[in-house]
Parts: sequence; C-alpha cells; structure tokens
Amino acid sequence: MAGYYTERLAAERLRQCYEIAPPRTRQYLEAEIAHVVQRIRPSDTVLELGCGYGRVLRRLAGQARMVVGIDTSHASLELATHFLVGIANWRLVRMDAGALGFRDGSFDVVVCVQNGISALRVEPRRLLAESVRVTRPAGRVLFSSYAAGFWEERLAWFQLQSAQGLLGEIDWAATGAGVIVCKDGFRASTVGPDEFRALAAGLGRRVEVEEVDGSSVFCEIAV
Repeated sequence: MAGYYTERLAAERLRQCYEIAPPRTRQYLEAEIAHVVQRIRPSDTVLELGCGYGRVLRRLAGQARMVVGIDTSHASLELATHFLVGIANWRLVRMDAGALGFRDGSFDVVVCVQNGISALRVEPRRLLAESVRVTRPAGRVLFSSYAAGFWEERLAWFQLQSAQGLLGEIDWAATGAGVIVCKDGFRASTVGPDEFRALAAGLGRRVEVEEVDGSSVFCEIAV
C-alpha cells in the first residue's frame, strides 16, 4: 500500500478517478477547494502535500503569490507540469510529506486535502507536526478527511473506480465503518472530528474542526 499512489494510482490513472466522479462527489471536491481558497491571501506562499497531477494546486495558484506542490510520484509530477501550463507561480518537488526538506517557517499555508492524511501513508502525528514546523507564525495548516455522512457517496465513487480498473476489486468483507479495502492491497481510512482533535492535541496550537458541505471534515491549525 505504501507505493500505491506512487506507482499504480498515479498520473493519468489518478486523473481518471476524478474525471469519472459522480455529480455529488464533484460537489464535494469543489467544496473542499473553495473552503481552502477562502483562507488564502494573495500574499501567501502555499504548500500542498500530495499534489498529484496538480488538480488542486492549479486552483490555489490563482489565489496565492506562490504555490509549491510535493508528491512521491514522479509520473504524477510529470503530468502536473503539463496540467499547470500557462501558470507561472508554481514549483513542484518530489518529496516525502513525513520528512519535509524545507526550513522552519517556509510557508504561510500548508494544505493536505481529499483525505491525504490517510492516502499519504505517513504517521498522522508526524505529518501534522512537520506541517506545523514549516508554517510561519500566524500561518495556518489545513487538513481534510471524509465526513461520516458522505459514506454512501464515497463508496459509490470508489466502486466506479474499481469497475474501471483504476482500483482493485473491493473487499466487501473488510470494507465498512469509513474504511474501504480492495483485494489488491488498497486501503483508505478516514479521520473524524474527535480523532483530528486528539492528533493535534500535543502541538500546543489552536485547533478548529468543522464539517464542510456534509462531505468533508476540516482540521485547521493556527500557527
């Protein structure tokens, strides 16, 4: 599973997952981006963890002074260079989100959406701590996961991905309670409001957790 998004579900295959998303899922994806964009100032430098082929990064670039996207997949980053053509204020780096190669306080905003806290396969407390470390004072860190009430829509979307061969066959015996498991080793869990608060508790920062659009749980850490 550690290399799933680096090798199997990367680049064009990852893009196809979003291309086939049903209308309610598209609404969820748009609501996530809108929530983040509202929290970015034109003077901000923004880091996105797990940027993939640049789907979110492209939108963030229209709001921020500079955006930096990191991912472990060379193929996804290569596709992103084409997806971001015509936009000047971006930089892509192949990097592990659990060991960020940036100096302390390098960014105004750090973003990890679309359940990246599960998909990146980095120990969650370490992931949050690294994000806070590279964020400047008075900056913010934004993480999101799926809301419990979005389960049926999420499951239907993953079924479509499986039917298209983008994911393995769903293991129905192991799937449930917010966790989707495929027979090829894919596993996607979620982080709920209480878990987000518990994960962030040791950071010594103000934390706000809220549900957006009935589909996402956002954790915002004030640095």
